[in-house]
Amino acid sequence: MLRTNLITIAIILLSVAVSSLFIFAGSRHSINLIGWPLFAVCGCLIFMIQWIAFIPSYIFKTEKHFDLTGSLTYISMAVLVLTSLETYETRTLLIGVFVVTWAARLGMFLFIRILSAGHDSRFNKIKHNFWQLLMTWTLQALWILITFGAGLAASTSTKRSEIGVTDFIGILLFLIGFAIEIIADYQKSNFKKYRGNDFINIGLWKYSRHPNYFGEIILWVGIAMLSLKVLSGLQYITLISPVFVILLLTKISGLPMLENKSDVQWGHLSEYQIYKKVTPVLIPNIFKMLNHK
Repeated sequence: MLRTNLITIAIILLSVAVSSLFIFAGSRHSINLIGWPLFAVCGCLIFMIQWIAFIPSYIFKTEKHFDLTGSLTYISMAVLVLTSLETYETRTLLIGVFVVTWAARLGMFLFIRILSAGHDSRFNKIKHNFWQLLMTWTLQALWILITFGAGLAASTSTKRSEIGVTDFIGILLFLIGFAIEIIADYQKSNFKKYRGNDFINIGLWKYSRHPNYFGEIILWVGIAMLSLKVLSGLQYITLISPVFVILLLTKISGLPMLENKSDVQWGHLSEYQIYKKVTPVLIPNIFKMLNHK
């Protein structure tokens, strides 16, 4: 237990260190708020909100407000930026509206889902351990900061630029990704309502085993492209945002956990084995979609 706690504490400290460097980079060429770079103010607030929310989470051994807190943090930072600016440009408004809309939709979806389920199995053990639960809330802060990093750096940047081709591509990618995520989540929720614990292989899920994650990745690539033209110097480091989302979803907390869970639950079914063999894990089979009748 001692060794586990020491590793957990090390992860917390590493997360704070990485975030500090990221905040330093994103704060270059940032407008100021109360004498501090607005990007840095937002970065610090992101961690403060998660750590404050950790307190009732540990006291009451509950994870029900975890995802909702994350979404509200995105919304709070976007609103803080928009209300701190003296003048607005189309890019900043678009990023703010996109992030608020995405976070509000996803936050309510996840909050309703956990209220319906009663618990999140990921927290069954860690919510009873102080350091592991604190690590989880700290990692959520890191996730919010880096994922929103490019959009936040662009929104707080002193550099301005007219909307151009790359921006329109970014807008289109966000809208496509957001639509895919909404449709995929709706289809899965509706499927579970009538089919219970069967594995879903209809709708978008017929072409990808995780279309909601594919949509998530695409929309954050869109935000990064929309941010690109007003970044400069060390701010370009914040473009790691979509890369971070990809690594997180495909290598850490997304696909590996869900794929293992699915194998345990349905791996013995021949139908699932065929579905898994012919259906890509993430990127939809476009040719299959085009040939669908």
